[in-house]
Amino acid sequence: MHKSFRQAEIWGIAIAAIAILGVLPALNAFVPESSPLHVSDFTINLYGKYLCYAVLAISVDLLWGYTGLLSLGQCMFFALGGYAFGMHLMLLIGKLGQYHSDLPDFMVFLGYPKLPLHWEPFRSFWFAVAAVVFVPGLVALVFGFLAFRSRIRGVYFSILTQALTYAACLMFFRNDFTFGGNNGLTDFKFILGYDIRSAVTQRCLFIATGVLLILTYLFCRWLTLTRFGKIQRAVRDSENRVLFSGYAAANFKLFVFVVSAIIAGLAGALYVPQVGIINPSEMAPDKSLEAVVWVAVGGRGTLIGPVVGAIAVNALKSWATRAYPDLWLIILGGMFVIVVLFLPKGIVGLPMQLWSLFKRSTTLWKKVQEQHAGTTELPIKESSTRQGG
Repeated sequence: MHKSFRQAEIWGIAIAAIAILGVLPALNAFVPESSPLHVSDFTINLYGKYLCYAVLAISVDLLWGYTGLLSLGQCMFFALGGYAFGMHLMLLIGKLGQYHSDLPDFMVFLGYPKLPLHWEPFRSFWFAVAAVVFVPGLVALVFGFLAFRSRIRGVYFSILTQALTYAACLMFFRNDFTFGGNNGLTDFKFILGYDIRSAVTQRCLFIATGVLLILTYLFCRWLTLTRFGKIQRAVRDSENRVLFSGYAAANFKLFVFVVSAIIAGLAGALYVPQVGIINPSEMAPDKSLEAVVWVAVGGRGTLIGPVVGAIAVNALKSWATRAYPDLWLIILGGMFVIVVLFLPKGIVGLPMQLWSLFKRSTTLWKKVQEQHAGTTELPIKESSTRQGG
């Protein structure tokens, strides 16, 4: 990595950190609503959701862009983290629900006599935080161990991850795990004793999401620059050569798979209190496909590209679903086709791609001028030779 690029990256992170952690919350809190510089509560909440998606996109890029593992089930881990924290938020509602019962409303509606045993530990905030890390990580560990031990790779791995998330989605829709079925978990009221719907709480959640995004980016950047990162990219480029070199490629892939699942789970945990709901649709296969599109549009294998892609595509989605609600999927598909055909390095790679095109055009133009100069000089030399003879 060039020194100038590293300096630009550091400056970019610093500017982004100031904007996310300082400027936007300050414009929301201290600038009056009548001012054109005011950032509304809705905007803070919306961009908090985008930042959660950006963290999810980094987890996809760590797998796909740096290890060559195209997972089509990453949103399952995102949703598992969301459910783990949502269970804690549901238990904080208490008797303020519609049925004024200590049980969550959907349990009263479905006739549960008491709280299921596996819900009890989630009364603790710290247990819920641990579950956000432990549950996605454990599922990824078990699935990844079985998949990589069987040397499943390529498109077969992608199909298996998609099948896994589809099966989990169906089980959650059927309420097999007592998580609310179709409706999921919603109507949250408190977090750490504070009103979850207040502007101050939403600002704090926005800042917490920004901190998570920056820390995740720095961790993944550090990981990819270490010796482990070099082996990780070697697995992506030629796994057989890594095996012949004496490295256990399956162990490296399993570690990255578990780490990416935990990152996705943390993003889901912060997504839930800001959006106010978590249901099985968040782990549907099409959601994971969208995350892959974010990474491709932003720039696969760059870490900063997925962040740009997640924010840009979701901002476009927010506009397009209002202006052209029937055309959004066509727009998304067309965007993916254009990126695959003409922008292989995504939005982040576009300046370098244009610069390379400019250099090739300049070199070609110089060659044309040299050839043209050579053809014009040749008859003059011949005529002067004949006159001299």
